Amino acid sequence: MKSAQHDSPFHQGEHNIQQRLGVRESMERFGRMVIRDHMPEQHRIFYQQLPFIVLGHSDPSGAPWASIVSRPPGFIESPSERELLINAPVDPADPLFDTLEINQSQSKQTKLGLLGIELPTRRRNRLSAHVSSMTNESLSLVIEQSFGNCPQYIQARKFEFISSQEIGRSTFESFHKLDKRAKNIIESADTFFIASAFDSGNELASDGADVSHRGGRPGFVKVQNDGKLVIPDYRGNNHFNTFGNIEETGKAGLLFVDFNSGELLTLTGNAKIIWDSPEIKYFEGAQRLLEFEVTKGRFIKNAIAARWSKPEYSPNSLLTGTWAEASSARHAEQKRQQWLDYQVESIADESKNIRSFYLKPTEGNIFNFKPGQFLTIRLLINGKPLIRTYTISSATSDGIYRISVKRDSVKSNELRDGIVSNYLHNKVRSGQVIQAKAPAGNFVFETDKQKPALLVAAGIGITPMISMLRQSLIDAIKTRYLRPITLIAIARNESERAFYDEIESLVDGSNGQINVYWCLTEPENKTKTHTTFNLKGRPSDEIYRQLLPSKQTDVFLCGTSDFMQQTYDMIRKIGLSDHAIHAESFGPSSLERDGEKEDHQFAKNALVTVYQNESIQTLEQQWSDADGSLLEFLESHGVQPTYGCRSGQCGSCKATLANGKVEHYLPISAELDSNEVLLCCAKPAASSESGLQKLAIHI
Repeated sequence: MKSAQHDSPFHQGEHNIQQRLGVRESMERFGRMVIRDHMPEQHRIFYQQLPFIVLGHSDPSGAPWASIVSRPPGFIESPSERELLINAPVDPADPLFDTLEINQSQSKQTKLGLLGIELPTRRRNRLSAHVSSMTNESLSLVIEQSFGNCPQYIQARKFEFISSQEIGRSTFESFHKLDKRAKNIIESADTFFIASAFDSGNELASDGADVSHRGGRPGFVKVQNDGKLVIPDYRGNNHFNTFGNIEETGKAGLLFVDFNSGELLTLTGNAKIIWDSPEIKYFEGAQRLLEFEVTKGRFIKNAIAARWSKPEYSPNSLLTGTWAEASSARHAEQKRQQWLDYQVESIADESKNIRSFYLKPTEGNIFNFKPGQFLTIRLLINGKPLIRTYTISSATSDGIYRISVKRDSVKSNELRDGIVSNYLHNKVRSGQVIQAKAPAGNFVFETDKQKPALLVAAGIGITPMISMLRQSLIDAIKTRYLRPITLIAIARNESERAFYDEIESLVDGSNGQINVYWCLTEPENKTKTHTTFNLKGRPSDEIYRQLLPSKQTDVFLCGTSDFMQQTYDMIRKIGLSDHAIHAESFGPSSLERDGEKEDHQFAKNALVTVYQNESIQTLEQQWSDADGSLLEFLESHGVQPTYGCRSGQCGSCKATLANGKVEHYLPISAELDSNEVLLCCAKPAASSESGLQKLAIHI
C-alpha cells in the first residue's frame, strides 16, 4: 500500500459526495474496517473460480474504459494475499491491449480496477491494483485495495463455454456516435459495467482505477435523442467510488455485454451526476441520475466464448422501474386530480365484516403512494354519485390498490351511514369498473427512519397498518434495513379480526424486527389466550409501558375517536411527546392534543342560504351550534352534498363561499382557494356585526 495505514481509504471526491449525502463519518469508520490492502483467503479462492473478470483502466489520453477477460474457471490465481495472476491474454480488439502496450513501451505503471463477479451466485468483490509484470499470455498484479460488495441488482445467469474455433477471431469497429445497433443493445440491457479513475498526484491508496456493476430491468438505461445516456442511480453501499471519481474528472467508461452472442459494446466519454431532476421522482428506485455522453466506442465481435442463460432477476432489480414506466408515471401525474376508471380485479373476505377490493387502472399504472394514505372512490348508487375515502391496505410495489371496507349498519333514510360500504359488499363484483382519484393523506409511515415504531389499530383501523408492514418489508430489500415495528391489533373477536394470517406471515418474514400483540375485547368462548391472541380487552397503560420500545418511538394510532383519545392520553402520560404520536380516525376527529386546542370563534346563530346548480336556491335555514358542521346541518335538512372522509383531508365536500365567513375547526390537508370551504369541518364564524350572521354557499 502506498500510503500510511491511517490514511483514509477514500479520496476527496468520494468524501465530498459522502458529506453531501450525510454518510461521511459512518462510511469512514466502515471503510477503514472493510477496505483492505490485501485479499482475505475467501476472496483469493473466489477469484480462482470465476469464468471472467472485468477490468477498468484509463488509456494514455486519460479516458476510462471497462474491459473483460474471460476463460474457463481456473485462469485466475492468487500466489499471495497481495498478488493476482491473470493467465489469459488481453484481446487485441480491446482498448486495454493498446493501453498496456503503450504504457509498457514508456515504462509507465498501469493502474487497474477489477471486479470479480459470479453471476450464478450473485457474489462480487472489487480490487484496485497495478500491473507489476506482463507477457503475451498473462498479467501479474499487485493489490492496493480489496473489498466486498453486496449482491444487489445482479441478475443470476448460468454459463457454458464454446470452443474458440467455433466463434472465430475477434474483430472490432470503432465509432464516435451511437448507431441503431448500439442503441438497441443499450436499451435492452439489464446489466452493464462502469469504469472510472482518479489520480490525486499524492500517491494515495485511494488513487487509481475502478470498475463496478450496474443492474436493473431492461429499459433502465435511456438513450436520448441527442445521443446522451441517462441512467438511474439506486441505493448502494455508500462508498461512492464511481461517483467520487466522476465528481473529480467528469469521465467514465461503460461496457455492455451481449450474453447471447458474446459480443461487447464498450464506450468512453463525459459523465455528469444529476442530483436534482423532476424525472427522479417518477423513476422507481432512483435516488439520482447519471448522464453520459459518448466520445469514442468500440463494437467487438467474437469477444467472449461463454454463453449465458436467461437472467433470473435480482429481487432488488424487480423493485426498480424503467424509463417507459417513468414516462407513463409522469404523464399520469397530470391526471392526479381527475376521476379515473379502475377495474375490480378480485374480491376477498378478510373477516366476518371486512372485505377487500383489488383495483387496477384500466389504463396505465397506479400512482405511487406512501403507506397510510387513502383512496377516494366515487360510486353511482340509486342514480346519485356518492364519494367515500378508504385507506389503502396494499404496498406501492404490489402494482394494484387494495382497499379493505368494513360493512357498516344502515340507518333508515340516512345516506351518510353505511350506504356505500353495503353497496360495495352486496353489489360490486369482479370485473366491475369504479372511479377513483389518486391517493392522498398526511397519515404516512416512513420506512427508513431509524426510530422504532409502535402501531396501534382498533377494528378497521388495521388497514393502514397492513400497508405500513408490507411496504417496510419491501423497502428492506432495497435498503437492507428494516425499521423495528411493534403492532398492537385490537378486534372484538376472531371472526371480526382481519388480516390475521397475512400479518403473521409478515412477522415471520421480518427476522424478529416486526412483532405483533393481538387483543380481543369479546373473544369467543372457544378461543384461548396466548394461542391466537395475547390479551382480553383493550391494552392498559401498563401494557403500553411494556410494549413501547423506548420513549424515542413514533406511535401511529388508527381507530374510532374514543379509542384514539383514550390511547393518546395513556401514551402521553407514559412520557411520549405529542409530536411523536400520529393519528388517523374515521369520520370527524375529536382527538384533543395537548397544547393544541384552538380558540375558534363561532357564530351563535346564522342564516345559511345554499345554492345548487349555480343560481338555484335549495335551502334557507337558521343554523345554531347544536347543528354541528355545515355538512351535518345540510344533511339534517335533506340536502345531500358530496363528501368523502368527513375529516378535512379529501376535499370532496369543497364548496364555494359567496357571502359571510367560516371557521374550520379541524386541521385540513385538502387544498383550498380563498373563497372555498370544506363543509365537513366548518361552522359559521363569529362576526363583530350585531344581528343574525348571514352565510351563502354554492355546492
